[in-house]
Amino acid sequence: MAQQILDTAIEGVKLIQQFRADDNRGSFVKSFHRSSFREAGIEFELAESFYSTSKKNVIRGMHFHQPPFDHAKIVFCAQGSILDVALDLRKTSSTYGHYVAQELSAENHCALFIPRGFAHGFLSLSDESTAFYFVDGEYVANADDGILFSSFGMPWPVDEFIVSPRDQAFVDFANFNSPF
Repeated sequence: MAQQILDTAIEGVKLIQQFRADDNRGSFVKSFHRSSFREAGIEFELAESFYSTSKKNVIRGMHFHQPPFDHAKIVFCAQGSILDVALDLRKTSSTYGHYVAQELSAENHCALFIPRGFAHGFLSLSDESTAFYFVDGEYVANADDGILFSSFGMPWPVDEFIVSPRDQAFVDFANFNSPF
């Protein structure tokens, strides 16, 4: 009943194939398994959990917390589907400014582990999606920050989208001075 944890194109970002069992009652999904994480070399202690619901074509992001309040997170979609995106903000990384995009859905029961030093966001692909976040640090309002979702080369696969005024006001990646 363990999870399978796979590498992605960016070091540190992991694709988690969550354990799922289906029968005539429905399904059972294991959304977190500490031993699987430790076997993959990831230490993660849950500090806060939350979820968001989004209509189709909503883009949320690209969010991160400024150090020393930065945090790692695990993101999965329990209803509908999302295109989840992690942008590398680590200045010393060979993949600085690169991103990983992965569809997460109730059907594929996958999750992304996103380490510290990344901005995170997603596009809701279904009429209603529910994205869950497990975070190893608590929310700190004055450390909450972001990058403009349209400024780092991600080809969001939608022509018309819904984005909050806050997310539209984030700094362009070209003018971003990374604290990581």
